[in-house]
Amino acid sequence: MQLPIQITFRNFPQSEAVEARIRAKAAKLEEFHPRIMSCHVVVEELDRHRHQGKQFSVRLDLRVPGHEVVVDRDHHEDIYVALRDAFNAAGRQLEEVARTQRGDVKTHEPPRHGKVSRLFAQEGYGYIETADGSEFYFSSDNVVGQAFDRLQSGAEVQFVADVSGKGRQHATRVSAGKHHPPGG
Repeated sequence: MQLPIQITFRNFPQSEAVEARIRAKAAKLEEFHPRIMSCHVVVEELDRHRHQGKQFSVRLDLRVPGHEVVVDRDHHEDIYVALRDAFNAAGRQLEEVARTQRGDVKTHEPPRHGKVSRLFAQEGYGYIETADGSEFYFSSDNVVGQAFDRLQSGAEVQFVADVSGKGRQHATRVSAGKHHPPGG
């Protein structure tokens, strides 16, 4: 951790045992993301007159390059259970941030719209043209369901664009029928 951890106790006295548990849990978070810049933990005993017995709430505010992870867990009567739940949630969020930063999370391209510009039904392939003039190859294997046999030149389609390693554009998951482009 680049900055020392900040621990704040509210509405109850500072506890060395709780503080030691927080420091151990915070150190373990670096397994999920190695570049934690700061960590602020607030442990609060909630107002007693609303509940039977003590209730504890844990809030974590972590900063990593380009992101802030905030965990504000519901209260629990056992402070150690509240800490465990909060740090487990923070670990999951940090893991997701690290995965995204590494590029491991696949982002899905929104479907595009176009019309079949050329169709070679006997050969099992065709081309889709979009409003901006781009052209995409597709084969009968890319058409959803058994709709390839019903396609005709000029038919409106929706598809997911893909670019091969050689720079060729092709369409995957082509679905035929009336589709309305966004904003249209």
